[in-house]
Amino acid sequence: MPKESIQKKISRVRPPRVHITYDVETGGAIEKRELPFVLGVLGDLAGLPDKPQPELKNRRFTEIDPDNFDRVLERVEPRLAFKVDNKLTDDDTKLSVELRFKKLEDFEPQNVVNQVEPLRKLLEERNRLANLRSSLYGNEKLEKFVEEILSNTDALSRLRTEMGLPETEGDK
Repeated sequence: MPKESIQKKISRVRPPRVHITYDVETGGAIEKRELPFVLGVLGDLAGLPDKPQPELKNRRFTEIDPDNFDRVLERVEPRLAFKVDNKLTDDDTKLSVELRFKKLEDFEPQNVVNQVEPLRKLLEERNRLANLRSSLYGNEKLEKFVEEILSNTDALSRLRTEMGLPETEGDK
Protein backbone atom coordinates (compact mmCIF):
# COMPACT_ATOMS: atom_id res chain seq x y z
CA MET A 1 0.00 0.00 0.00
CA PRO A 2 1.62 3.33 -1.04
CA LYS A 3 2.19 5.84 1.70
CA GLU A 4 -0.11 8.87 1.57
CA SER A 5 1.70 12.19 1.19
CA ILE A 6 1.57 14.77 3.98
CA GLN A 7 -0.11 17.25 1.61
CA LYS A 8 -3.06 14.90 1.10
CA LYS A 9 -3.35 14.29 4.84
CA ILE A 10 -3.33 18.04 5.52
CA SER A 11 -5.95 18.74 2.83
CA ARG A 12 -8.28 16.26 4.52
CA VAL A 13 -7.74 17.70 7.98
CA ARG A 14 -7.38 21.39 7.14
CA PRO A 15 -8.60 22.95 3.89
CA PRO A 16 -6.15 25.13 1.96
CA ARG A 17 -5.96 28.79 2.96
CA VAL A 18 -5.99 30.16 -0.58
CA HIS A 19 -9.28 29.85 -2.44
CA ILE A 20 -9.51 31.37 -5.90
CA THR A 21 -13.01 31.10 -7.30
CA TYR A 22 -14.81 32.56 -10.26
CA ASP A 23 -18.40 32.54 -11.39
CA VAL A 24 -19.22 30.84 -14.67
CA GLU A 25 -22.54 31.16 -16.42
CA THR A 26 -23.45 27.87 -18.05
CA GLY A 27 -26.86 27.51 -19.66
CA GLY A 28 -28.30 30.44 -17.74
CA ALA A 29 -27.20 29.14 -14.33
CA ILE A 30 -24.30 30.69 -12.44
CA GLU A 31 -21.85 28.13 -11.23
CA LYS A 32 -18.92 28.75 -8.88
CA ARG A 33 -15.63 27.14 -9.93
CA GLU A 34 -12.44 26.95 -7.91
CA LEU A 35 -9.04 27.39 -9.52
CA PRO A 36 -6.11 25.43 -8.15
CA PHE A 37 -3.44 27.45 -6.39
CA VAL A 38 -0.09 26.84 -8.06
CA LEU A 39 3.07 28.47 -6.75
CA GLY A 40 6.12 28.79 -8.95
CA VAL A 41 9.56 29.79 -7.70
CA LEU A 42 11.98 31.29 -10.16
CA GLY A 43 15.62 31.36 -9.21
CA ASP A 44 19.13 30.35 -10.12
CA LEU A 45 19.62 27.51 -7.65
CA ALA A 46 22.66 25.94 -9.34
CA GLY A 47 25.21 28.25 -7.68
CA LEU A 48 28.33 28.09 -9.88
CA PRO A 49 27.48 25.32 -12.35
CA ASP A 50 30.14 23.62 -14.50
CA LYS A 51 27.82 23.67 -17.51
CA PRO A 52 26.08 26.90 -18.51
CA GLN A 53 22.38 26.94 -17.70
CA PRO A 54 19.86 27.39 -20.53
CA GLU A 55 18.41 30.83 -21.09
CA LEU A 56 15.52 31.74 -18.85
CA LYS A 57 12.98 31.60 -21.68
CA ASN A 58 14.02 28.01 -22.46
CA ARG A 59 13.66 26.72 -18.90
CA ARG A 60 10.67 24.69 -17.79
CA PHE A 61 8.94 24.52 -14.43
CA THR A 62 9.84 21.42 -12.45
CA GLU A 63 7.42 19.95 -9.99
CA ILE A 64 9.24 19.05 -6.78
CA ASP A 65 7.92 16.74 -4.11
CA PRO A 66 9.57 14.66 -1.37
CA ASP A 67 9.79 11.66 -3.69
CA ASN A 68 11.72 13.33 -6.53
CA PHE A 69 13.73 15.96 -4.63
CA ASP A 70 17.06 14.10 -4.92
CA ARG A 71 16.58 13.49 -8.67
CA VAL A 72 15.84 17.18 -9.26
CA LEU A 73 18.84 18.20 -7.15
CA GLU A 74 21.11 15.86 -9.10
CA ARG A 75 19.83 17.28 -12.40
CA VAL A 76 20.36 20.90 -11.31
CA GLU A 77 23.90 20.03 -10.07
CA PRO A 78 24.29 22.84 -7.51
CA ARG A 79 27.93 23.73 -6.94
CA LEU A 80 29.73 26.28 -4.80
CA ALA A 81 33.38 27.25 -5.20
CA PHE A 82 35.10 29.83 -3.03
CA LYS A 83 38.18 30.56 -0.94
CA VAL A 84 38.15 30.93 2.83
CA ASP A 85 40.78 31.87 5.39
CA ASN A 86 42.70 28.75 6.38
CA LYS A 87 42.13 28.48 10.14
CA LEU A 88 43.87 25.08 10.23
CA THR A 89 47.33 26.65 9.88
CA ASP A 90 48.96 29.66 11.52
CA ASP A 91 49.70 31.45 8.23
CA ASP A 92 47.50 33.76 6.15
CA THR A 93 46.80 31.25 3.38
CA LYS A 94 43.45 30.68 1.74
CA LEU A 95 41.73 27.33 1.47
CA SER A 96 39.94 26.52 -1.80
CA VAL A 97 36.57 24.93 -1.20
CA GLU A 98 34.37 23.30 -3.81
CA LEU A 99 31.06 21.84 -2.68
CA ARG A 100 28.73 19.74 -4.83
CA PHE A 101 25.25 18.65 -3.86
CA LYS A 102 23.49 15.69 -5.48
CA LYS A 103 21.05 14.75 -2.73
CA LEU A 104 19.55 16.40 0.32
CA GLU A 105 21.91 14.51 2.66
CA ASP A 106 24.88 16.31 1.00
CA PHE A 107 23.88 19.42 2.97
CA GLU A 108 24.48 17.68 6.32
CA PRO A 109 27.62 18.93 8.14
CA GLN A 110 29.33 15.51 8.02
CA ASN A 111 28.96 15.33 4.23
CA VAL A 112 30.10 18.93 3.72
CA VAL A 113 33.24 18.18 5.78
CA ASN A 114 33.91 15.09 3.64
CA GLN A 115 34.07 17.31 0.54
CA VAL A 116 36.86 19.51 1.98
CA GLU A 117 40.03 17.39 2.11
CA PRO A 118 41.85 19.08 5.05
CA LEU A 119 38.67 18.99 7.14
CA ARG A 120 38.04 15.36 6.21
CA LYS A 121 41.55 14.40 7.38
CA LEU A 122 41.07 16.35 10.61
CA LEU A 123 37.76 14.58 11.25
CA GLU A 124 39.41 11.20 10.63
CA GLU A 125 42.09 12.04 13.20
CA ARG A 126 39.41 13.12 15.65
CA ASN A 127 37.59 9.83 15.16
CA ARG A 128 40.84 7.87 15.69
CA LEU A 129 41.46 9.74 18.94
CA ALA A 130 37.90 9.05 20.06
CA ASN A 131 38.42 5.35 19.31
CA LEU A 132 41.69 5.39 21.30
CA ARG A 133 39.96 7.11 24.20
CA SER A 134 37.21 4.50 24.23
CA SER A 135 39.86 1.74 24.11
CA LEU A 136 41.63 3.28 27.11
CA TYR A 137 38.46 3.30 29.18
CA GLY A 138 38.74 0.44 31.65
CA ASN A 139 41.99 -0.92 30.15
CA GLU A 140 44.63 -0.08 32.77
CA LYS A 141 47.44 -1.89 30.92
CA LEU A 142 46.91 0.11 27.73
CA GLU A 143 46.46 3.33 29.72
CA LYS A 144 49.85 2.87 31.46
CA PHE A 145 51.49 2.04 28.11
CA VAL A 146 50.15 5.25 26.50
CA GLU A 147 51.21 7.31 29.55
CA GLU A 148 54.75 5.87 29.25
CA ILE A 149 54.93 6.76 25.57
CA LEU A 150 53.63 10.29 26.13
CA SER A 151 56.06 10.94 29.00
CA ASN A 152 59.10 9.83 26.94
CA THR A 153 59.90 13.02 24.99
CA ASP A 154 62.88 11.48 23.15
CA ALA A 155 60.72 8.71 21.75
CA LEU A 156 58.02 11.22 20.79
CA SER A 157 60.48 13.44 18.94
CA ARG A 158 61.95 10.41 17.08
CA LEU A 159 58.44 9.32 16.15
CA ARG A 160 57.61 12.82 14.86
CA THR A 161 60.80 12.86 12.78
CA GLU A 162 60.02 9.44 11.30
CA MET A 163 56.49 10.53 10.45
CA GLY A 164 57.67 13.83 8.95
CA LEU A 165 55.73 15.93 11.46
CA PRO A 166 57.07 19.28 12.74
CA GLU A 167 58.36 19.47 16.30
CA THR A 168 56.18 21.18 18.88
CA GLU A 169 57.24 23.62 21.61
CA GLY A 170 57.29 20.81 24.19
CA ASP A 171 59.81 18.78 22.14
CA LYS A 172 62.53 21.45 22.06
